[in-house]
Amino acid sequence: MVWASGNYIELNVKRKDAENASHQGQCDDDVKWLSEQSYIKKQTAKIDAESLRKELKEYGAWDEEELADHEQNIQRILWIFSGNIKDGNN
Repeated sequence: MVWASGNYIELNVKRKDAENASHQGQCDDDVKWLSEQSYIKKQTAKIDAESLRKELKEYGAWDEEELADHEQNIQRILWIFSGNIKDGNN
């Protein structure tokens, strides 16, 4: 397990799972699969929606309307953190 963190959010992710959720091409299905793993669900259930919005807003990739969707935000942060873990930037 590897910790991935930002300014407001921390998650503990299995390295293999992170590597599977970060690759060339579409990652949506793999990130969705990761989000459904029980050890991830336990962690993401505790994430405050506002903290997650603040975390993602710092990336500047999504507007306010997009950031209003908490479930999509969970997918986004899992994708970002998976990439950070895979690249050794955690």
